[in-house]
Amino acid sequence: MKAITTITFFKYNSLITKIWAFLMMAIAPAFLSEVKGQKFYKLMGSGRENFNPWPDWSVYALIQVWNTEKDAVAFFAKHRLMKVYRKRSKEQVTLYLKTLKSKGRWSGKMPFEPSTAIDPHNPYLAIITRATIRTRFFKRFWKYVPHSQADLIGNKDLLYTKGIGEVPVRNMATFSLWRNKEALQRFAYQNTAHKQAIYLTQKLDWYKEELFARFQPYKAVGNWEGISELPFLEKI
Repeated sequence: MKAITTITFFKYNSLITKIWAFLMMAIAPAFLSEVKGQKFYKLMGSGRENFNPWPDWSVYALIQVWNTEKDAVAFFAKHRLMKVYRKRSKEQVTLYLKTLKSKGRWSGKMPFEPSTAIDPHNPYLAIITRATIRTRFFKRFWKYVPHSQADLIGNKDLLYTKGIGEVPVRNMATFSLWRNKEALQRFAYQNTAHKQAIYLTQKLDWYKEELFARFQPYKAVGNWEGISELPFLEKI
């Protein structure tokens, strides 16, 4: 498949630009819904550090699925919406991703199709998870999250992670960038708290909808904390 996914992070440092970014959550979809070559998109806010569900007003994310990389490059280089976002944001980075595998749905859709052009010599791994939490489990879920994710803090193999989502508390998503598959597996299968979280998810059925997708990041453009060490990063 020639389809690719991009995830773009925007950071704002002043009160005026933070207010602007928040207002754009309502304005930008009118422009994004008509982008040529785009198959799927989600414009999202983010949560505070250490998987706190309350909003981080300084960081926003844009996930897009494209027919081809050429469509994505044209959008970021020429579209007037991106020109405005670049002007307003203090930092911005776009990661280009090829889907390794994806399971589940996002807003009723299966947006990520596996790629047939995976590079066996590229060890880096990106993960996107997304879920809609059942209302009756809000309190219990968010009480348990910090415990289940504690081993991520200071993990040398985790280059970057951020909680993102369309609606705070209810629609939760995460993005994480790892050095390699082995590092992710150590966290997922050797971490007792994380395994307990998987068990509770299955036992309590606290998601109305969920998705898990693995990607191979192969290109990055911009400047961002943690992501800066990627060998294929093109700084702007």
